Amino acid sequence: MAAIDWKQFGKELKSAQSVLITSHVRPDCDALGSELGMARVLEKMGKRVCIVNSDITPPNLQFIDPDKRILSVVDCDGLTLRNDFDAMLIVDTSAWVQLGAMADVFRETRAKKFVLDHHQSSDDLQAIVFRDVTAEATGCLVVQAAAAWDIPLDPIAATPLFAAVATDTGWFRFPSAQSPTYEVAAQLIRAGASPSDIYANLYERDTVGRLKLRGVVLSRAKTELNGQLIHTYIKKDDFSETGAVPSDTEDLINLTLAVQGTRFGLIFVEQISRGVKVSFRSRCVLDCSQLAAEFGGGGHKAAAGAFIESDLESARRQVLARVRQAMSDLEQNSGGTPH
Repeated sequence: MAAIDWKQFGKELKSAQSVLITSHVRPDCDALGSELGMARVLEKMGKRVCIVNSDITPPNLQFIDPDKRILSVVDCDGLTLRNDFDAMLIVDTSAWVQLGAMADVFRETRAKKFVLDHHQSSDDLQAIVFRDVTAEATGCLVVQAAAAWDIPLDPIAATPLFAAVATDTGWFRFPSAQSPTYEVAAQLIRAGASPSDIYANLYERDTVGRLKLRGVVLSRAKTELNGQLIHTYIKKDDFSETGAVPSDTEDLINLTLAVQGTRFGLIFVEQISRGVKVSFRSRCVLDCSQLAAEFGGGGHKAAAGAFIESDLESARRQVLARVRQAMSDLEQNSGGTPH
């Protein structure tokens, strides 16, 4: 896929005096950081910007928004959101289901619609799409946009953007982190981001509830296929029993692939309201995004997710059967262990 035409994107945005930015449900650092970074860039271009998501910012990520700029749709007037902006921009997702309550706002607005994303899977959002699936994070795309539009970054933008890039690359340990990634990181540090402060806020502010939940997840981990497949799960009652909150499940999937010999990891999280969230992780050629798409989800080759409208056991049975088959097919085709 060709690189994003930033000149064209800037031209499309030029006439907009006001922009509404949104992202996906259960927002992570890349979603939140990209929103805040892009908002700062657009404001330096003289535009009025508002950020509204379907879900509230998770408590453990609220440090990223010290000025509490990111609003929840339940706190806003729907008519105002649909009618009072010249442009609407979705960042870090291209899926209707991922927009939650903001999907209706995006469908019904008369504003010009844009998408900025780095995910492979996508729906037709009836918008002008600017996508680069080779980008490590949407935050990297915002940094590119600022450079292309000659907008200098400052600490207000650099801090959330560094958090976006760092978390979506596993703090620069995933294969997606290449030399240009470190150049982006250096640029953001020069602009005022403090990696030590961001790391402390992300990983050294655990609650007892999250620690207990982590123990539950690890105690339920099971391996199959000679240790190549690992999976675990969280029941909704686990939250009340440990004192954890749903956002505490973020990144727990990465614990599974810390086990030597594992090639594919799954975590099933029973949602408090309904359904099951499934996270897929791969460090072999098996494509997470393709498997997630079979269950209505999407993402990247190495990391993806899906939401299944069923009970926990049914979701586990369906997904595990499909992943086992995919890994078996892969082994047969490769003549040995998936790599």
